[in-house]
Amino acid sequence: MKIAFFSTQPYDKEYFERYNKHHVITFFDAQLNEQTVNLIQGCDAVCCFVNDRLHAGVVNSLAEMGVKIIALRCAGFNNVDLVAAKENQIAVVRVPAYSPHAVAEHALALIMALNRKTHKAYNRVREGNFSLNRLTGFDLYGKSVGVIGTGKIGQCFARIMQGLGCKVLAFDLIANSDLEKKGVKYLALTDLLEQSDIISLHCPLTEPTKHLINKTSLDIMKDGVMLINTSRGGLIDTKATINALKRGKLGYLGIDVYEQEEKLFFHDFSENIIEDEVIMRLMSFPNVLVTAHQGFLTNEALTQIALVTLQNLDDFQKGKILENAV
Repeated sequence: MKIAFFSTQPYDKEYFERYNKHHVITFFDAQLNEQTVNLIQGCDAVCCFVNDRLHAGVVNSLAEMGVKIIALRCAGFNNVDLVAAKENQIAVVRVPAYSPHAVAEHALALIMALNRKTHKAYNRVREGNFSLNRLTGFDLYGKSVGVIGTGKIGQCFARIMQGLGCKVLAFDLIANSDLEKKGVKYLALTDLLEQSDIISLHCPLTEPTKHLINKTSLDIMKDGVMLINTSRGGLIDTKATINALKRGKLGYLGIDVYEQEEKLFFHDFSENIIEDEVIMRLMSFPNVLVTAHQGFLTNEALTQIALVTLQNLDDFQKGKILENAV
């Protein structure tokens, strides 16, 4: 098949060229949206990532140009109009679990860095400042950690935090019996927000979960709580979060995702003026740590993403059942 590959990063090209054996892939740096959709002329499939915009108009254009399958190289699919895809008989496939350990471990990295201020200590020492003032953290051992969403990533994260001696609380629509057997306590969302010292988000972005973290839910939380988001930016109302930081309700914030990240993440703006005033305000807080959607970025995850995406395309071409269909 001829595949138009959007939002290409150097690591994407490296891993897909390493494992591709059957398809002709044309790599585009640009995101897929209404301005770039014409680039797919002559292609049978498109391969997209989290910040490509496949709304109804784009999906209709894909159908008009003969595209038969949208291959997402990520787990989330909130950026695709599934109704339009179904109406146009375009298959949509994804990579449901490329490496839950990668994202769960990155969530832990954010917690550890925020808590023990290792990013600040690193910069201090490089400048010859060996003072320990204002670097005090807290023991994770014995703290209550709330996990919102206990799919594969949430399960990995819960086990990691139990290994550190934390009391793990969880919220999900369906409780995981294996986690319950290991001592994870499922609570109503309000109870989890009230009792947790650290809250980590691991749920998909859907209409019901959009701005799950908002002024109301923030007010329920403990004063000085740590909030971590390695899932989807839209789970957090960023402006409400900034207000919570300003009044000291939020003690720490670590995010690997951001509501408006498609305009920023995966690009180098180091020589430009960033016009997004919201994220600039967010990054001005000393107790906020932002990474640019790198939670998935491990060798194991990149390998799995390439292999599963290519297998999805192989299966479609051969008329097999699509195990990873959305």
